[in-house]
Formats: sequence, structure tokens, C-alpha cells
Amino acid sequence: MAKTHSFHIPVMGIGFTIDTPLKVSQYGIDSVISLVDDILLEKFRKMYCEKFEIPYNEISEKIEDFRAKRITSYLNLINKLAKKKFEEFKNATIEKSNEIKEYFNMLPDNSSINQEFKKLTEKFFNINEIKSWVKDNLSMGSIDVNIMTKVDKDNYIKGKKLPVEFNDAHAALRGFANSNLNSSIVLSAGMNPRLYSYLEKFEDFYPDEAGEIKKKIVLKVSDYRSAFIQGKFLAKKGLWVSEYRIESGLNCGGHAFATDGYLLGPILAEYKNNRKELIHEIHEILVKALSNKNRPIPKTALPLKITAQGGVGTAEEHQFLIDHYNVDSVGWGTPFLLVPEATSIDDSTINKLCDAKEDDLYLSNISPLGIPFNSLKCNTKDIEKLSLIEKGKPGSLCHKRFAALNKEFSDKGVCTASRQYQSYKLKELKKEGLPTDEYLAKLKKIVDKSCICVGLGTSALLANHLDTDGESEGVSVCPGPNMAYFSKKMSLKEIIDHIYSRSNIIKRNDRPNMFIKELGIYIDFLKSKMEETKVSMTNKQEKYLLTFVKNLKEGANYYSRLFSNPTGFFNDTKSSILSDLDACKKTLNLLNSEINNLSIKLKI
Repeated sequence: MAKTHSFHIPVMGIGFTIDTPLKVSQYGIDSVISLVDDILLEKFRKMYCEKFEIPYNEISEKIEDFRAKRITSYLNLINKLAKKKFEEFKNATIEKSNEIKEYFNMLPDNSSINQEFKKLTEKFFNINEIKSWVKDNLSMGSIDVNIMTKVDKDNYIKGKKLPVEFNDAHAALRGFANSNLNSSIVLSAGMNPRLYSYLEKFEDFYPDEAGEIKKKIVLKVSDYRSAFIQGKFLAKKGLWVSEYRIESGLNCGGHAFATDGYLLGPILAEYKNNRKELIHEIHEILVKALSNKNRPIPKTALPLKITAQGGVGTAEEHQFLIDHYNVDSVGWGTPFLLVPEATSIDDSTINKLCDAKEDDLYLSNISPLGIPFNSLKCNTKDIEKLSLIEKGKPGSLCHKRFAALNKEFSDKGVCTASRQYQSYKLKELKKEGLPTDEYLAKLKKIVDKSCICVGLGTSALLANHLDTDGESEGVSVCPGPNMAYFSKKMSLKEIIDHIYSRSNIIKRNDRPNMFIKELGIYIDFLKSKMEETKVSMTNKQEKYLLTFVKNLKEGANYYSRLFSNPTGFFNDTKSSILSDLDACKKTLNLLNSEINNLSIKLKI
């Protein structure tokens, strides 16, 4: 089957893409469901069972292994419903021939499958002939899932700690492994050796002799070295990484995993230059491991995809990533928050996002995971948080406990956004007797944490008119900086036409190139890290800052070479790109000098 689209919809938040595959997979679009919140998944399973008159049996928390069973049941339901929609499309009657035409109008104009369809229908439209051709040539979009590997909380029953396989991420993995999906699991947030080892227990993750893998492994990474290490680790267990999903460290939505100043362009170039070596070396390790396990050995090297995402906003940028870096697909996340045909998001939040400008989108410290988090100012969850602080009751009641990972006060773990944790920390802070400025700075760090594991799912409940069951109705939302350049609610057809250069929905003419935008974000991040060392600087901090600025300077020089040479792209914006790069280089030189001067001053 030919691949239908050259883009995919990455996971967004906890609830924004919870049912996206049911909305878009019949069009051949790949998308990703988050497996963080089994409570939310169970609510959506009940909703869809009622909607499609399917018998629903609740999986309550009293049932053994309820988390994994909820996930399996939800994924099986979405798979069943999505397949039914796809079959209905393939068996369309003459009355629905316009739906078939509209479907192909969404595809890239130059795609081979679209060209074949046009040849088939240019003279006449024989519905029976079309139906036969469609059945042979079209495939559904993949219904993929995402697990944040480090969000792997221990679980207890009656005060007794359960075995590790009942940890949150382990149970989610088992839920996917036991489902009837033939798709991919996207592992993000870094390496978790214990969780990776658990993959070995499930048959569907191993290749057969023909090289087919029922459940593929995708690693979301931000640099080549990390991908190589993780790929080898899994290969030694007989497990193949089918895709490396490269995401910009900072120019993305949700949690932002900053690299040490390594930029997306140079990282993609490294993958492009080393792709054959990556496949060859890891495949050799895989074959040896499979042989040691007496498992079937694929007759040929297994396929490997390289995909990219983070800050892509124009058709030209999309095609440049495909043509110049040979990526297999490009992730479009943030703009799809404005496409209710594809994502589950309430109207009020959509309106806030439509109005958002650059200053409204910021890299926050609100995540209880301690990772920088892209957010929208004045989101209703933050307004709710500030209201509680003003009332002298900072922190949230922690019912779901998915982020209860801090063991500072309890072996069972506490969420740093919870009222329990913040109460403990504020009592400690008062005892320190700090000067007012220092006290207020530390207080802000404590109460800034927000209950995003509830907030990131609430919008999906509101959009579908589902009960929040006593939880707050505050919505957390996690757009990337790219949201500033998209300013209206869009249909699925509109965003796809934009991606494939059939229209342009960005009305502003001052949007920077995605690579320049990322460089600017990294420079701001560097400045914030420097600010932390104004009073004192350790040798470790000095080394980190100097390495960071060195890598940024090398990245800027790479972009200067890239955009100075003819690429066939960005001809209309090349001069402004190079001008922006020169300004960035001057800023980096000044910051480099400032780091050196600060180091000398503090050592005297």
C-alpha cells in the first residue's frame, strides 16, 4: 500500500488527540493517542459505546489490572470504529461518489496514488471500478499511542506496593501490547531501561522472518547520540526501532526537552549523513540478539523511518524537510489545535488560541515533572491556580496522581502541584527566615506548579459535553510558539491545503523561518540560564553555558552555509533569513563574552 500523506499528527497533551484516529485515520492520516489517563480513556469508551449502541461494561478500579484493561478496551474500540468508517468509505455507493473525490482532493497533488486516481477518473466515473481500485490501493492511517517513559508511578493496594509491572507506564505498555492494533508505540521523555526491558515480554514487538512487526517501536528523540544509544539498547534485546521521531528541543508544544544548544537543522543533517550506518550497525546487533533467542531472523534489513516535528508552519518548510533532509514524514501538531474536526478541544480554548500572539505563548515552569512546558498565558487552569493562591490554599487536590513522582515526603510519591506537597514546602520555607526577595522567589517556584494531568484532559471533556466528575473545569493547553501565526479555526480540508501549498492560511508576513525561530528561542533560554548564575557560578555551570553557546554558534554557522547555497527553497525570504542569522551571531558573541566576564568576576 502506498503511503497516503507526508504529514502526521503527533500526540498533543493528554486529551487533545484522544480520539483523533477516529476522526482522521479513514483519510490515511497517522495520529497518536496519549496513554497517560486511563480514567479519561474509560469515559470516552463509555461515550462512544453509547453513541454507536455498543454494549458497555465498566472497568472499575476494583478490577485487577484495571489500568491496562481500560487501555486495551479503549484502543480495541477505536480500532473497530475506525476500521468500520474506513470500510464504509471503501464501499461507497454512487450517491457518495463526491466523498471519494473529496478524499482524493485532500491528498498531495504530486502523490502517486492521487495521480493514479486522476487517470482512472479523467474520462468517466465508474463506481464499481473505483471501489475495486480503492480496496486494493488505500490504507488507513496508523492508530499510534504515546507513553512518557519517566511517568511511571509506583502503585499500591491497601498500602502494599504492587510489582513493577503495575507501574503506570508498564501497565500502559501492557494495555497497548494486548490490544488488537497493528501500529506503533511512541516512547518519549528519555530512556527508561526497566520499561524498555519490559517490551521483551510481548511477542508483537518482535519481527518475523519476512521482517513484519505487528507493533512497532518509535523513539521520540532530540539528538543523534541519544537515538544511537537507545536503538542499540533495544536491538540487544531483539527489538527494532522502526522510527526515530526527531523533535525540536524548544520549538514544540508541550514539554520542551532542551538540548545543550543543538539545533534541529544540524541534528537532521547528522541523521541524513549517518542513516545507512545507523541501520547497518544496529541491524547487526539485532540479528545477533534474535539468533541468541532462537527467534526468526529477517531476511533483509528492516526499514527505518526518520521523521521530524517542531515549529513547522508553511508548505515550503514542510517540503524542505522532506527534500533536503530526506525525512519520511513531518509532524504538524500545534496548528491542529485549531481544527476541531481532528482534535478534541473546547470552543473557548480555541478562541483563546486564535487570539494568541508571541507574548502570550511562553516556556513555563508549571509542569510538576520539573521540565519546561510550553503554555498559553491566562489559560483557565492557571487562572484557577492563582485564585487558590490568593485564597491561601495553593496547590490542587490530587485525585488522579499520574504525576505523583516526588518522594521527598512520602515513599508513595507526591505531585509537586498538589496541595499536600505545596503545604509541606511552604512550611519549610517559612522556617528558613530568608530576606523578602529571596523568600518570594522561592515561594513562586513552589506555587507555580499546575495540575496539568487534569488540565490537559479537561478540554476534551468540555468539547464532548462530558461530566468532569467534581474535578475543576480549568483547561491547561500546550501550544508551541508557532501558534502565534495561526489565527482562525480551520476545517480539516483547510489545514491540509495549507500543508500541501494549495492555500496559505497565515495572514501575517512577519513569521520567521522555523530554524530562525528555534535559534531565537534557544538564545532566550540561554539568557535565562545565565540569569541564574548572576550571584554565583559553579565550574559545572560555566562549562554548561560555554558548551551551550558554542553549540548555538556552530548551529548558526551551519544555517549561514545552508541558506547561502542554492537549495531551491526560501528564495523569497533568503535575504531576511541571513540578516536574522547575522543578528543572532552578534548576540551569541556578546553572550559568550558575558559568560567569560561573569566567570572571571565571580572567581576574583
